[in-house]
Amino acid sequence: MWVYEKKLQFPVKIKRTDPATAKLIMAQLGGPDGELAASQRYLSQRYAMPLKELKGILTDIGTEELAHLEINSAIIQQLTRDMTPEQIKKAGFSDYFINHTVGIWPSDATGVPFTSAYFQSKGDPITDLNEDMAAEQKARTTYDNILRLVDDPDIREPIKFLRAREVAHYQRFGESLRKTIDKLDSKNFYAVNIAFDK
Repeated sequence: MWVYEKKLQFPVKIKRTDPATAKLIMAQLGGPDGELAASQRYLSQRYAMPLKELKGILTDIGTEELAHLEINSAIIQQLTRDMTPEQIKKAGFSDYFINHTVGIWPSDATGVPFTSAYFQSKGDPITDLNEDMAAEQKARTTYDNILRLVDDPDIREPIKFLRAREVAHYQRFGESLRKTIDKLDSKNFYAVNIAFDK
């Protein structure tokens, strides 16, 4: 059960229309390393975790990723809310506009739609936590790339916040991985799993 606070985790107040930048931000909406993939990855993986503490961490971070999806959606909506036909054409936003007008639809920066193939849920805690750490680093890199291309402080500030949260998640998953290895080794978890192979 979730309690939903009806405000963005970080405020988004963009003053100008810029569909070209909106296309860049879409990488973190519905791209392979984006927030939708992250939220679904963690909220799916939690069910196979053998430790309550891990389930809680995956639920917490998966829920926060949904909040990050909201922030990216708000950025995209504010960058596209007052587009002119000329801006749409010049920014290469025509294909998206024809199909979705200014609706938020999960795709990457090139328009490839979101797919569940973007996230893993293997069912092994060590494998999944390593996947999660890699996913957080890939998301951080994507945010770094956005920051390299965007000058507007109204966009940069929420992106910097999101980037910092990727680093925090990476650290939490690293701590979780170390604790998991210690706890599962002490319970002979791997010996039990290996026995299933015989």
